[in-house]
Amino acid sequence: MASKNPASKKPVRPVAKTAARPAGEVRIIGGQWKRSKLPVADKTGLRPTPDRVRETLFNWLGQDLTGWRCVDVFAGTGALGFEAASRGAKEVTLVEQDSALVAQLRKSKEQLQAGAVQVQRGEGIAALKAWPVASADLVFLDPPFDANLFEPALQAAARAVAAEGYLYLEAPSAWGEEQLAPLGLVLYRHLKAGAVHAHLLRRV
Repeated sequence: MASKNPASKKPVRPVAKTAARPAGEVRIIGGQWKRSKLPVADKTGLRPTPDRVRETLFNWLGQDLTGWRCVDVFAGTGALGFEAASRGAKEVTLVEQDSALVAQLRKSKEQLQAGAVQVQRGEGIAALKAWPVASADLVFLDPPFDANLFEPALQAAARAVAAEGYLYLEAPSAWGEEQLAPLGLVLYRHLKAGAVHAHLLRRV
């Protein structure tokens, strides 16, 4: 019996693991769509910004984003961009490379009737490089943590953000003055929540 148990469990493990990772959901926490749910696909590396971090971020920004022009270039679930639109942003562009996530973003846009939101399939850094110079009031950067995209994404975002605008960076480690100054950026606010470092940056 003892030798039978491990053998009988082996084929079950992959099934159990898959069942333990169902598609979930993330909730919009403020504005006109408060408590509305966005689906979270079961995809490796997809990390919706935690509720606590989003709540703090929009407290930093002052809650009301009426008239703002925002771009989220690694959109994923769209939680950050839809949150901005929910709080009055006049234009929110969600850029995502994964075709399945793009389809889900478009579905969420339709369900929320989010007229201010545009969904664009593409690579995030390329989208920022093509963005009109100094025209975004808020740029969201939450690239995959295991990809070496932080510095090029920050460089492109620093070009796209307006002089009085903000840049939000989510990363696995803190970014300080030594790293930010050469990019023309300065740290405005910082929060560590678990493994996530949330930064609100501004142009120097």
